[in-house]
Amino acid sequence: MTETSKDPSQFFYIFDIDGVIRDVSGSYRRALADTVEHFTDSSNRPTSEEIDEMKAEGIWNNDWEASQELIKRYLHGLGQEMPISYEAIVEFFQGQYRGVDRDRWDGYITTEPLIATTEYFQELTIAGIGWGFFSGATRASAGYVLKRLAIANPVLIAMEDAAGKPDPSGLLLAVKQLESKHSKSPIAVVYVGDTVADMLTVVRARTYDLSYKYVAVGVIPPHVQQDLRDRYAALLKENGADIVLNSVLELTPQLNLWQLL
Repeated sequence: MTETSKDPSQFFYIFDIDGVIRDVSGSYRRALADTVEHFTDSSNRPTSEEIDEMKAEGIWNNDWEASQELIKRYLHGLGQEMPISYEAIVEFFQGQYRGVDRDRWDGYITTEPLIATTEYFQELTIAGIGWGFFSGATRASAGYVLKRLAIANPVLIAMEDAAGKPDPSGLLLAVKQLESKHSKSPIAVVYVGDTVADMLTVVRARTYDLSYKYVAVGVIPPHVQQDLRDRYAALLKENGADIVLNSVLELTPQLNLWQLL
């Protein structure tokens, strides 16, 4: 393959948001733990490691559903039925995460550290790489963080727009919107995520749509402690990651992804 054919502009980069673009260990994960604790009468507060174990199952990308499942498992362990409605769980979770005032965001979301930078996306644009987002976050939540990065009108497939991961429908939709926006088709689509569900989404996309080659880039989220990072990386690779990075900022236009195709 010639150097010209290795032009990075022949890639589309599509990003998950939570754990990739922003650190949600003190927001989404905190709200999840709060929710489980609240609905188990303060008897059970899941640790970060316990949440990771659940996420490793590959089907709990939606933190509202994950909260419900953890509550259900705890109650069933006590021989009790699940009396709490999904709507009540969502309402409490959102009150912690977004804030109780629907017109003024004042919850945990306001404390989220950013991982990516405005300059990072500018660098991708300069390199001619088409980029966008496919996230399980609500459109409002995703929009909140993208506004902080001064990203206007991006391709964004959010919770309301497609089935939850690992269903690849949202990823495929993001690719189609990027094609329309940039009037070109990529040789390869790179999806960047931090969970097993993210990696499985790419694995499934390869069977749903043969039009492109897909690269699964795993990143280790900030909450993973240093002594557990190798194990977390191995978990992502076991579930389809072609490469695992310590941060999304390592995924630069200069990184040679062609070797993974």
